[in-house]
Amino acid sequence: MRDMKKKELSETEEDYLRAIYDLTEEKGYATVSDIALKLHVRPPSVTDMVKKLSRDDYVVYTAYKPIILTEKGKKAAEDMSHKHIVLRDFLKIIGIDEEIAEEDACGIEHHLHKDTINRLTKFVEFVEKAPRHPRWLEHFEDYIETGELPEECPEKENEKC
Repeated sequence: MRDMKKKELSETEEDYLRAIYDLTEEKGYATVSDIALKLHVRPPSVTDMVKKLSRDDYVVYTAYKPIILTEKGKKAAEDMSHKHIVLRDFLKIIGIDEEIAEEDACGIEHHLHKDTINRLTKFVEFVEKAPRHPRWLEHFEDYIETGELPEECPEKENEKC
């Protein structure tokens, strides 16, 4: 009988699932060759990993045919994609260049607890949906540029910092 305990995916397995997901979204399918090009690995390495992902029920693999994500695989890839987007957007909010934010999100996404991702998601949503650019964010941007903290807020009823 197979162990029913949920197994954590390795970073490499996550990278492969994301590649398959991204290729499927872009082209409608993913092949061993496509994945090898995207991940800068050799096709035999892709075949080995895809077979493993197939045994773990993340993909359907048949030699020389496109690789298909199972529902389990699609859900895992969508969760990873969501994490990546949240991290990238958070890094952009705090002033990181988009290219660097994209690269850093790829490295960080494998190491964060789901509670951390949930909190970052709420933070990004809050900042993006704020009725206007929050003043504290403007103060933070000024601090990055000058290294100086803003002065105390004026003591006026209708003005907030």
